[in-house]
This record gives sequence, structure tokens and C-alpha cells, in this order.
Amino acid sequence: MTKTMDYYEILGVDKNATKDELKKAFRQKARQYHPDVNKAPDAADKFKEIGKAYETLSDDNKRQIYDRYGEDGLTNAGFNPNTFNMGDIDLSDIFSSFFGGGFGFSRGYEAQANAPQRGDDLRLDIQIEFEESCFGCEKEIKIRHLEPCESCNSTGVDPNAKDTVCPVCHGQGRVQKSTQTILGSFTSVTTCPNCHGSGKNPKSFCKTCRGAGSVEREKKLTIKIPHGIEHGSKMRVANEGNSGLNGGRSGDLYVVVHVKPSKEFTREGFDIYTELEISNLQAVLGDTVTIKTIHGQAQLNIPRGSQNEDKLTLKNEGVPYLGSTSQKGNHYVILKVVIPQKISAQEEKLYKELLELSRAQQDGIIDRVKSVLNK
Repeated sequence: MTKTMDYYEILGVDKNATKDELKKAFRQKARQYHPDVNKAPDAADKFKEIGKAYETLSDDNKRQIYDRYGEDGLTNAGFNPNTFNMGDIDLSDIFSSFFGGGFGFSRGYEAQANAPQRGDDLRLDIQIEFEESCFGCEKEIKIRHLEPCESCNSTGVDPNAKDTVCPVCHGQGRVQKSTQTILGSFTSVTTCPNCHGSGKNPKSFCKTCRGAGSVEREKKLTIKIPHGIEHGSKMRVANEGNSGLNGGRSGDLYVVVHVKPSKEFTREGFDIYTELEISNLQAVLGDTVTIKTIHGQAQLNIPRGSQNEDKLTLKNEGVPYLGSTSQKGNHYVILKVVIPQKISAQEEKLYKELLELSRAQQDGIIDRVKSVLNK
């Protein structure tokens, strides 16, 4: 038993879809299943179904009959659902995105082989020290990139050559191939196999660059790393990528900066974090200590009664802000209260005295509470 096709389901639209919605859905489906793009075994059949569904639903008379009676209604009305045409839809416009333009019934391919083309961008990864990321530095780097060929003035053609145009594509850089499909004759455009898209006669290629118009060279550059730069930041160096073709401008060089981790400091944004071990006596009594910051030595006041994991702040002792000469982040110190595992006899005696004093104070508090409760 033959399965009845749902034209709306094939196009992926609902039954109230407008003509614009039908056309948009057809474009998307046609791109997906055209046999010249989709090499699946069933692509041609699905493409035919898509065309049949669109041809029917885009015609008001046929759509009305289909909505009421289905495919049988089309047959009874004298329409053959197994044959179809695309009406006034511009297939050249629909498929140009993956054929590169150019169909047997359209204007054809406009040559772009000799048009200026921008050069490729390049990437270089470098590594710098933690302190260099905080305060900036200059780095000398080496890159290998394509530079314009001086022998041919970057044209790729020997200045003394006579027949400079490719005899196969006649300077177009591409050749056309006609294919018969269910929609008629389509012309696909591919790169010329003789000149590989350059449009130039390979026999006339420049001997220095072999027709490329550029040559690879090593170059040294000095780049300035700004203060405050973060790990993974990307810097753009204009016009230091590969040279362009046919007079097109050069691409850019992107330098990706990797910052080595510090053994002493942890950075979060423009703030610096360190940990400081203190004794329980320093935590109880407070203290003033000297600590190291990225800017040098600084005095840190530890308040009396400090607790483990308390965070103390040294303002403006962090990383300088990008683009600022005065603004800096802060330096945060996380306190780590250390309890000694071994103590001297004298220390043990003092601790015992403190313990007895603490117990006496607690006993006194308990006695006062009891006396209040007994009144």
C-alpha cells in the first residue's frame, strides 16, 4: 500500500503557512538535499519530494484541492502529482550559496580570479613571566609569513611572459560543468584544474614565487606587551600576516600571550592574593609584619583576635590596570593560623598557666551564674 505524503510535513511548515514561509522552507530543504551537495543515496528522492510539495502548495488552486482531497484529489482534477515545475521561483538565487552562482538558466559566473584578495591572518603563541604580565615588557619575536614577490611585483606572472592567460578557463579561474537533474540543467562551477584558480597560464608563472605572487620569509619583530595583560589575551599586529593576492592587503598577526604561573602570587583580574601563616599568639594579640607584594615590601597590620581564613587588604598593591598609569588592584592576604605541634618546656609551662587562667575565668563565670539563679 502506497504511503500518502504530507506536503506540509515534507517542507516542515504548518497548514496555515504563507507563501513567503513556504518559499523560505523550500530554500532551506533544497539546500540540504540537493544531489550535488548531499551525497546520501536517498537525497535525490527527498529533493524530488520537496520540489513536488512546494510546486503544489505554492499554487493556490492546487493547494486548495490538496487540502480538501489530498493527492487523489489532484489526480482526479487532472493534475499529475508525479510531474512538477517550479513556476516563477528563482532557483539561481536559491542555490547560489552552495553552487557559487551560475546555472544553465541564469546570468552565469562572473570572474573574480584576478580580484584583490586579503591575505590570511596568522597566530603566534608566546610565553611571558608573571611579573612581565603585571608591568609590561618588550619581546622580540620571529615569524614566518608570506611577503609580496619582488620579482613579479606580486602578480605571480613572469614580466617577460607573453601568453599569460590560462587557455582552459580563459582567465576566469573556474570552469563550468553541466548536470542534468530533476529540475533541469544545472551548471556547477569548480576551480580550474589547469591554473588552480589563478586564471593565469602556468607556463607564464614567475620562477621565483611559482605563480603564487608571494614568497615565505622569516621576519623579526619587537612587540610591546602592555602592563596588566592577562593570561590568554590576544594582541593584534596589523599587516604582519600573509601578503594578499593581486594587490590585496596583508592579513594581521595575532599574538596570544600565555603567562607563567607565579610561585608566590595568585592573580584574579587586577587583584593579587597571597597566604600568610601566623601563630595563634599573633592571631590573639595582633602584630605588624612585612610581606612581599609585586611592588616590593609592604607593612601589614594583623588585628587582635584575627581568625583563620580572615582576609586582609593592602590597597593599590595589585596589578596596574590596562591603559592606566595610576589605578591598581588590591593585594589580599589570607591568614592561616598555625597551631604548633611541638613546643619547648618553657612554652608548655606558659600555655599551662594560660589554660589554668582560662579555666579559672570560666569557673568564675559559672559561679556568678549559679548565684544569680539561686537568689
